[in-house]
Amino acid sequence: MTLNIRIIAPDRTVWDANAEEVILPSSTGQLGILTGHIPLLTALDIGVMRVRIDKEWIPIVLLGGFAEIDNNKLTILVNGAEEASDIDATMAKQNLDEATLIFAEASTNKEKIEATQNIRKARARLQAVASVNV
Repeated sequence: MTLNIRIIAPDRTVWDANAEEVILPSSTGQLGILTGHIPLLTALDIGVMRVRIDKEWIPIVLLGGFAEIDNNKLTILVNGAEEASDIDATMAKQNLDEATLIFAEASTNKEKIEATQNIRKARARLQAVASVNV
């Protein structure tokens, strides 16, 4: 048995495939999903989702959203998502450096929150790329 996984962003369906296992970056920590999982609705954090197809783990960066599992169907609604194969590691590192600098220079709460979000996104991208190159 497999899980049917659909990742839907506002502008497109990012992923639609079957897998044996998924690890989600939920707002309360990592959440593992296998076939036969009980129905669940959970908030997702910025982080790396890992999908196991056969014996290969595929990392996908999720930029926050929600996931619903029911009857071996996992539907993920996200603000954005990126497959690790589409991420440029050099650009992600540069984005992390820039966001860190902006955070250090931020003077308002809004600037600090935006910089923190950009730091988390860049870190997730780097983590996803690193897990592909292992």
